Amino acid sequence: MKMWKSLILGLSLLGLTTGSMAALKPLDKVVTIVNDSVILQSDVDAMLKTVHLNAARQGQPLPDDSILVNQVLEKLIMETLQLQQADQFGIRIDDNRLDSAIAQLAAERKMSVAQLQQELAGAGISYAIFREQIRRDLTASEARTIMVRRRINILPQEVENLATQLNQQQQEGVQYNVSHILIRLEEGASQTDRQAAERKAKDLVAQLNKGADFASLAYSASNGPKALQGGAWGWMSPEEMPTIFADQIHAQGKGAIIGPFRSGVGYHILKVNDVKGLETVSVTEVNARHILLKTSVILSDDGAKKELEQVRKDILSGQRSFADAAQALSADPGSAVNGGELGWQTPDIYVPEFKAQVERLPKGTISEPFKTVHGWHIVEVLDRRQVDRTDAAVKNRAYRILFSRKFNEEAQAWLQELRAGAYIEQPGYDDEQG
Repeated sequence: MKMWKSLILGLSLLGLTTGSMAALKPLDKVVTIVNDSVILQSDVDAMLKTVHLNAARQGQPLPDDSILVNQVLEKLIMETLQLQQADQFGIRIDDNRLDSAIAQLAAERKMSVAQLQQELAGAGISYAIFREQIRRDLTASEARTIMVRRRINILPQEVENLATQLNQQQQEGVQYNVSHILIRLEEGASQTDRQAAERKAKDLVAQLNKGADFASLAYSASNGPKALQGGAWGWMSPEEMPTIFADQIHAQGKGAIIGPFRSGVGYHILKVNDVKGLETVSVTEVNARHILLKTSVILSDDGAKKELEQVRKDILSGQRSFADAAQALSADPGSAVNGGELGWQTPDIYVPEFKAQVERLPKGTISEPFKTVHGWHIVEVLDRRQVDRTDAAVKNRAYRILFSRKFNEEAQAWLQELRAGAYIEQPGYDDEQG
């Protein structure tokens, strides 16, 4: 969807039939102009096929294409705008990264890449076109991430405050699987437009309360970012959701229909598909002590190993204590003054050879001499304990929550600004110009 498509368009409009040298046969046409790029009918057709394939895989009925095409066009417009931003940043997705993404996609669908190609062919989708669509998706996503990250600022105090709130919650870790419908209001919408949007939203809620399929209504009516996924946002905690979601969804149970409620961009409807909880975080800590000998020009590997073997025998026989030997011999000054004790630590902080020893040694057992990058050691595990690290994990989670929340909110604001500042024209459909 770059300017070179205009060249392809010009060529594709000129075709000679076998029987008439003067006949013109249109093969493609421009359906939308987005700044200096165009969206072709073939782009719309290709995405429609993909939407139908995805819906068929999920057993999801779709509205008529005459309705669905508006959603597809909107997605293509927003994608084009993001690709234009990517061009400005020089973002390119190379073939290796693209192949890796497609392989991951196939694995998520529990099939090989070859099986994926067969499925696409069966749906009338060119694999080459599919590859380029995935490339565009990745490119647009990277541009969006770069631009939105610049708009996000998370202060340490924000993390502390949210971590405190999370720790105070009685039902720590509750998550909701939600779906969303947005009836969008354009900037400067009139009172009549606002009333019409509200009536439409209320009518959708009435249909949902009578048993209408949420995903089908999202496909046909939603202007939200997940419309072509049936409105599905997936699993999120209240803190990870856009604030307007979290404010409405509190304590709602499975199957609840929420809304319509108003925000700056329009009227929203939510459905709680499911609810689940999360467990606290615990880790194993080890209190160990060691003696370290470093090799030098006067102490070889063999010499260090033999010296530690003798020290170990002396400790086991009771001729000297581990603490005295560590203070007298260990080349680790930080632990030597404490009788070789390293204190309570998670094994992950140690180098691999040392980590393996403290993980497998029975408590109270002194290891045989072993070598690491630091030198030769003997180590004894004094004790092990399970520690609740939920507090540290909650602070990490608080940061991720704040980032996710701000990212979702800023991404929507950025996309809306991007669209508002774009030149969008649909040739032959002046009344639908963006």
